[in-house]
Amino acid sequence: MDSVPGPLNPADLGRVHIVGIGGAGMSGIARILVAQGVTVSGSDARESRRMDALRALGVRVFVGHDAAHVQDAQTLVVSTAIPASNAERQEASRLGIRELSRAEALASIMSGSRGVAVCGTHGKTTTTSMLTVALQHCGADPSFAIGSELNETGSNAHLGSGDVFVVEADESDGSFLRLDCIAGIVTNVEADHLNYWGTFDALKEAFVQFTRNVAARGGFIAVCTDDAGGAWLSRQAMAAGADVRTYGQSGQPDYLLADARLQDRGWTFDVVHHGNRLAVIDLQVPGRHNALNALGALVVGHGLGFAADQLAAGLSEFSGTRRRFDFKGEVAGVRVFDDYAHHPTEIEATLRAAREVVGNGRLVVAFQAHHYYRTALFIKEFGAALGLADEVVVLEVFAPGETPIPGASGLSMASNVPLPSEQVVFEPSWSNVASRLVSRARPGDIIMTLGAGDIGLMCTEVLDLLAQGQGQVP
Repeated sequence: MDSVPGPLNPADLGRVHIVGIGGAGMSGIARILVAQGVTVSGSDARESRRMDALRALGVRVFVGHDAAHVQDAQTLVVSTAIPASNAERQEASRLGIRELSRAEALASIMSGSRGVAVCGTHGKTTTTSMLTVALQHCGADPSFAIGSELNETGSNAHLGSGDVFVVEADESDGSFLRLDCIAGIVTNVEADHLNYWGTFDALKEAFVQFTRNVAARGGFIAVCTDDAGGAWLSRQAMAAGADVRTYGQSGQPDYLLADARLQDRGWTFDVVHHGNRLAVIDLQVPGRHNALNALGALVVGHGLGFAADQLAAGLSEFSGTRRRFDFKGEVAGVRVFDDYAHHPTEIEATLRAAREVVGNGRLVVAFQAHHYYRTALFIKEFGAALGLADEVVVLEVFAPGETPIPGASGLSMASNVPLPSEQVVFEPSWSNVASRLVSRARPGDIIMTLGAGDIGLMCTEVLDLLAQGQGQVP
């Protein structure tokens, strides 16, 4: 890979070919490059709605990987998910074509903007989306690159006319350390992605480095101190002289979530800054964790110079993002949702939010774990989190190309769910999961699919089966 001393100007990239262009992050980069006048092509293993959307923008998209796809490219963009053995990477190397990582490409398209990076173990997509919508409500037109599509626009990326660029920053491969930002949000710091970092201490030190990077550019960082890892990080960053603005619901943060009350749609709360009430946020999305995410977004927007009451009004209009408590439909009195939750903390937060929504009904949940290492590391925690549901269907672990780890299986996970045996089932056959869910549901319940893979695709089948009357009768 060529050495890249700093972000390249998009005009210097030439024709760009993106390997894995159908992914959330890569498709967003493609959208912005096209808006910047760059000629873009790309490939992915299979068709997707994101690839269709890129075709509509004039991107030449290939299904499948072939060396011929890179013949006239000047820059190749790849993610860490693309192996060195990929035919397009090998051909690009043979031809001497410049190769950029996703982080390097993102840094290039952000060049010249006031970058704002949202990072943390959980909540990045929602918080990035909330901040984007809040800034738009204030009359700004920020550029953004998010890991999922906004409900308001249907897009995961946009080249705005304003000078602010909001980006969901990824710690899974260290790429968040490559971004040039003047502000940042850290939602939480927990052990994850240890297949890359090796130890939790190494991951924590990376977050410390992130705060140093922002501070070196004269910027500030908003950190949620309700989270133990966030509280630790704020102390480390403050000790190093960084401008840290803490937020949370407990203790004495700079921005306090106060007088929280649960309404029909979500949480309503006051924002108190050093004893002064700045605004009221009336969320449309459920979950205490989303109240904290909204507060983090307001902290950064306020730090960028926007009015707190206008930011709060924008946050109160936020309606969610795809695959984050994503409502798919209701049939026969059963509501169906999908969520990306794939870590025990995320599952717990999502199911607690679902409890706020379901009322007297029950939660019928299907979960598919992502990666053997994560399953092995947190198998007891996964079981405890899933125990917040009433009925649980556990699929086999989704870990393509990985070597299985003894004991890190769907069957083992199901055995760790602390519910009566008749309320938990391990289902190794994907084709049987939808019927398993529907057979356990009755009017008033919520059916929810959880996981980082394609599990949400079965929601359509679930709704079809409900329409055929295959659920329980009251």
